[in-house]
Amino acid sequence: MKDEPPQVRDPQLLKGVLPMLILALLDEDESYGYELVTRLHEAGLVGVAPGTVYPVLTRLEREGNLASRLVASDAGPARKYYRPTDTGRTALTVAGAGWRSLAAVVDHVLATPEEER
Repeated sequence: MKDEPPQVRDPQLLKGVLPMLILALLDEDESYGYELVTRLHEAGLVGVAPGTVYPVLTRLEREGNLASRLVASDAGPARKYYRPTDTGRTALTVAGAGWRSLAAVVDHVLATPEEER
C-alpha cells in the first residue's frame, strides 16, 4: 500500500469538496457517471458510491456548471457524458483557490506546536 493517498473518512468533508473534485476530473476528460465514480476510486476516494456522485452531477448540471450529451452504448442504454461549461470552469477556478487558501491555514494550524496555539 505504498504511495496510496489517505482515505477521506469524514462524509461532511467529502460533501464539501466533491463538486470541486468532479469538476476537476471532468475538466480533464468528459465522463459518464459510473466512469467518474471509477476515476474517483482510482484517485483514492474508494468509499465514494454512485449514489453520492449522481446527485452532485444533477445539481452541477442544473446550476449550469455542467453540460451533457447522450452517447449510444453497445452494452445497454445510452450513456450521459458530462463536461464543464465555461461557468463550471470558472466555478472550479474559484473553488480551487478557496480550497488552497483554506488548506494553507489548516496546514499552518496543524503544524504549529501546541505551546504556540
